[in-house]
Amino acid sequence: MIYDIRHITRFDYGRKVDFARCNLRLKPIHWSGQSLQDYHLTVSPSGRTAPARAEAGLANVTRLVIEEPVRHLVIESVSRILVDRPVPMPAATDPMLGEIAAAARASRDPSAAGPAGYLFPSPLIPLDRDIAEWCAEELAPGRRCLDAAIGLARRIQGEFAFDTEATLVDTPPHDAFVKRGGVCQDFAQIMITGLRAAGLPAAYASGYIRTLPPPGEERLVGADATHAWVLLWCGDTLGWVGVDPTNGIWMAGDHIVMAIGRDYAEIAPIDGVVLGSGAQKMEVSVDVAPVLVA
Repeated sequence: MIYDIRHITRFDYGRKVDFARCNLRLKPIHWSGQSLQDYHLTVSPSGRTAPARAEAGLANVTRLVIEEPVRHLVIESVSRILVDRPVPMPAATDPMLGEIAAAARASRDPSAAGPAGYLFPSPLIPLDRDIAEWCAEELAPGRRCLDAAIGLARRIQGEFAFDTEATLVDTPPHDAFVKRGGVCQDFAQIMITGLRAAGLPAAYASGYIRTLPPPGEERLVGADATHAWVLLWCGDTLGWVGVDPTNGIWMAGDHIVMAIGRDYAEIAPIDGVVLGSGAQKMEVSVDVAPVLVA
């Protein structure tokens, strides 16, 4: 499936901003099952952009510098991407979780995609005894990895309410766990907390899901915004496998990976420094539309 993605971020400032220096992670990365065909970035009223190195995680980073006073800033990212990713199928030959944990500890892969870097707590996803114990019911060392991954994702989807008013972007996983509610970021962080507590390498994936579902299917939760889900490393043969605890499904043909990191802080779509005074308002709109090929 080919998708056209339009991601628009608008900033309105209470007073003129004299200078801004931002990191943009709005260009989808190269990842298994997807290939970027076209990409275009527009900044209005103006700005100086240049490629930058990703300091952490897997991301395409663009450095944006605004050096003229502005009251409004619009950043528009347009992508066309081909996604050809099959739905994972659990099998009796899948490695067990205990084997995955041992293989991750033994890994000598130092790259940003290596499993060892995703075994430990991170600033936004600390260890949590309550979450670990709750998730452990699905994570017995002798359970096959794919069966356990989708089992935990579906348990979160079934027992937690999607509630945009329950949490904020900086809400700790423990608070969302206690409330049994939140948004995709919260559910991904809860699942990652449990997986890492079990000694398993788990990454935070940021990206998109299709806005319009196929005929006869329900619309996925998280469309019209950036989405978050989980990647579990399942050994050298299976590699990184994605699961979406918000919707209780696999990462497959409806998901587009934008960036991958230990947590949201490493791969936020936009972050940086703004010099000015007054309030700031941000609005984000996302549209992910399948391209009909004749």
